[in-house]
Amino acid sequence: MTRRALTHRPGRAGALLLAGALAVPHGAASGQGTVQRPTLVVMLTVDQLRPDYLTMWERQFTGGFARLLRGGAVFLNGYQDHANTETAPGHASVLSGRFPRSTGIVSNAAGVLDPQAPLIGARGAPASPYRFRGTTLADWLRNLSPGARALSVSRKDRGAILPLGRAKQSVFWYANSNGLFTTSTYYADTLPAWVQRFNDQRYPHQWAGKAWDLLLDPSEYPEPDSVKGESGGNNFTFPHRIPADPSLAAAELAGLPMMDQLTFSFALEGVRQMQLGAGATTDLLAVSLSTTDAVGHRFGPDSREIHDQVLRLDRYLGAFLDTLYSLRDSSRIVIALTSDHGVSPLPGMRSRYPNQGAGYVNVSPAIVPLFASLRAAGVDTSAFGFDGEGILYLDDEQLVKAGLRPEAVLRTFKVEVERVRGVLRVDRVSDLATDTAKDDIARRWYHMLPPDLPAAAVVTLRPYWYWQGVTFATHGAPHDPDANVPIIFYGAGVRPGRHPRRTLVVDIAPTLASIVRVRPMEPLDGRVIREAIRP
Repeated sequence: MTRRALTHRPGRAGALLLAGALAVPHGAASGQGTVQRPTLVVMLTVDQLRPDYLTMWERQFTGGFARLLRGGAVFLNGYQDHANTETAPGHASVLSGRFPRSTGIVSNAAGVLDPQAPLIGARGAPASPYRFRGTTLADWLRNLSPGARALSVSRKDRGAILPLGRAKQSVFWYANSNGLFTTSTYYADTLPAWVQRFNDQRYPHQWAGKAWDLLLDPSEYPEPDSVKGESGGNNFTFPHRIPADPSLAAAELAGLPMMDQLTFSFALEGVRQMQLGAGATTDLLAVSLSTTDAVGHRFGPDSREIHDQVLRLDRYLGAFLDTLYSLRDSSRIVIALTSDHGVSPLPGMRSRYPNQGAGYVNVSPAIVPLFASLRAAGVDTSAFGFDGEGILYLDDEQLVKAGLRPEAVLRTFKVEVERVRGVLRVDRVSDLATDTAKDDIARRWYHMLPPDLPAAAVVTLRPYWYWQGVTFATHGAPHDPDANVPIIFYGAGVRPGRHPRRTLVVDIAPTLASIVRVRPMEPLDGRVIREAIRP
């Protein structure tokens, strides 16, 4: 067993700007002979960013990715070291330094949905972090300096909410229903005046009737633009037209590169209006960029569209950094960048990745008879279930009351499901901790499941295989293609360099805490990445 897997360790101590940029005086410069605490932490999470995107297309970068890769502490062998590699669990680990086992965020479905926290000024799913357990960097900063502020923005509610945990700071996300940034009543009763002014500009609606076309000459893209398996067989070639109706355009913008541009612009307006990083305390800005995920799902990791999206994101990121550095002293800003998960190509799609021979898995013929026998024995349906993440839930007490032995039920489930084509293994949850040092799959499942979750067994598919019924490129498996993500640090307190060693996303929070000299408020799963810190 590894200490990382089974124990907690105490943490240690531009032109693209839609709203226009008005330069303000720089923050206080570092004094000679002293090392001042950074006044702003910027956490960038690019949804579904595979690290090989950064190496395959590096020669074409001229913006933010080029800057971070050239001058940052770069770890491309980074991992979300948990099994259900989805958006919610990944975002919850980024600034908490803890695995889903500790944060309690185990899936998108059990992420931020909260009927008690309706949206403000928009239609959409009500949301809050009420399921999140523990603290994040936002809490640690306020524990040191009560005046420290945090702003988190994203296209997705879970991408905005979970990086800050339960902290009641400034958290906003995009509402497809009306093309405006919103929040929920968990955070406020009304939108701040600056958010209302930004929304009043109706930037998303201005894209009506326009199109997404290639950033570079078509000869710069080796990927074919004629793969009918992309985008469900519809609208799979450039240019991609945007509806002429402004409301439809605002809704469709959520899946286009311009959404990242809009998110950056909103974040920068928040920096100006909230004066983040302008004082003596250390403030936090978390920006989650969702378009790479939307494009990756729709077109896949081998598409010309994902190539162009990443190139455009590089330019948007460059403009964001240029504007940020015009607003604040760059020597007082530390930046981290990572992703919440990777992605695997659709089975049957021609790919640069080794998905040949992969297919779809349907475990219903193995599970339905077992569940029918449980009902026939008088077991209530609430006592058992199998979810879309491959987890079997059993209520041992109800099984025993019905005269059944839970171990026998579990054994039957394991034997029948392991016979299904495409299933790699079925593990009893009670056995996951037996070999977490060498068994990556067992370790990632162990990191996934809180002890109070009534999970009895977990099903892992073969690499690149999909669950039956999924019609778009996706992620969620405990295998490296979905778990491998980049981890980059840049700016104040960071020692540049490229490092091949394995690192974890849960290492980001303790590393940032060490750089800004704050103490985590609870034991962490992550460790400080010493190679990333300037002596």
